[in-house]
Amino acid sequence: MEKIQVINQNVLGTVNEEAIKAFYPAAADAIEKLDKGTGAGNDFLGWVKLPTETPEALLDEINDAARAFDGCEYVVAIGIGGSYLGAKAVISALSDSFAEFKPAKGPRVLFAGQNIGEDYTYELVELLKGKKFGIIVISKSGTTTEPAIAFRILKELLETQAGKAEAAKLIVAITDEKKGALRKLATEEGYKTFVIADNVGGRFSVLTPVGLLPIAVAGYDIKALVAGAREMQASTAEAGEENIAVKYAATRNALYQAGKKIEILVNYNPKLHYFAEWWKQLYGESEGKDLKGIFPASVDFTTDLHSMGQWIQDGERTIFETVITVGEQAHKMEIPADADNLDGLNYIAGKRIDEVNKMAELGTRIAHVDGGVPNMIITLPRLDEKCLGGLIYFFEIACGISGYILGVNPFNQPGVEDYKRNMFALLNKPGYEEESKAIQAKLK
Repeated sequence: MEKIQVINQNVLGTVNEEAIKAFYPAAADAIEKLDKGTGAGNDFLGWVKLPTETPEALLDEINDAARAFDGCEYVVAIGIGGSYLGAKAVISALSDSFAEFKPAKGPRVLFAGQNIGEDYTYELVELLKGKKFGIIVISKSGTTTEPAIAFRILKELLETQAGKAEAAKLIVAITDEKKGALRKLATEEGYKTFVIADNVGGRFSVLTPVGLLPIAVAGYDIKALVAGAREMQASTAEAGEENIAVKYAATRNALYQAGKKIEILVNYNPKLHYFAEWWKQLYGESEGKDLKGIFPASVDFTTDLHSMGQWIQDGERTIFETVITVGEQAHKMEIPADADNLDGLNYIAGKRIDEVNKMAELGTRIAHVDGGVPNMIITLPRLDEKCLGGLIYFFEIACGISGYILGVNPFNQPGVEDYKRNMFALLNKPGYEEESKAIQAKLK
């Protein structure tokens, strides 16, 4: 099982092969739009050929920038949405589950600016006081509220502790090439910078310096990550039944047409929790518009079988599952025998924990399919950089295909701006006077 695969036989009780293949012409049209830039949102397609167009020199520069943080106890990556989730997903998937409790081999990567939690920010500042730390600040504009607040606070702390000149050496800005508040500040202060390309939206940016620099700081092989994406780019470039991105996009749209409005991404490896969070943003922000779109949800099994499992098994039949199954585990552990056998587990003594997990996975899939929940399976050979790079690109290209099949622009997010306008009005931001009056009238 060396390649990522998509298996959709367990949806055929809900939709047949003909219903799925009916979407193949639209998928082929979508691939052409993505390749030639002729579809909606074509000014945000820089990610499509990004893996093969990323020069080795840039990857070397990113690795050099990561090494510049050697000696730091922590590096704080400041960003929100795609400027946070991609790096968090990969680092979590590759990290020791208990790394925070063990001696560090290099800087620990922390995250800020992904929320406006006062306690979170206070506790982060308390952790960093008296510590040598660096900052990676990620923002095209430099004015997005959540990361801008975090950067203002952490920059002040860093300059207080290290001095302004030394702090400038410990800050890397990933921002617009020419314009914006962060670009202006980086130029004035002499920060090391990387560019967020105008034609790459945040949720598609994990394979740019936005994701690659924090991943490199965490000690992982970004060249292998990009190599996996390059292989997936090549294998999904042409339309056809062998294209796993086409199979996934066509199947989920057939299920949507059949009334399955919610897709639950399932994993049986706790290291994939944040990968699911990244996936939810990718699909939710890309497809949820024009009163259309599959709702993306996720669960961690077997943990959530003891909470959400009941609803999935017996609740409203508007759902389908996409299960990521990981082939090889990084470690081996067998269940021991016990002379008293009070827990009744001697029947699985000598088996690997992963074998038990795989049987739980298989048994759950059978139960859910029997209960009317269609299942797709995505097989991942192992959790390493190359496989994750392939999985990232697979979901990205499938998202573009699926969005075009659905008939929406997969690359804008007009609804995201609504909360910002209300927040700015409530905070009396200059320039929002009329909005402030209107929203105050609603509150009376």
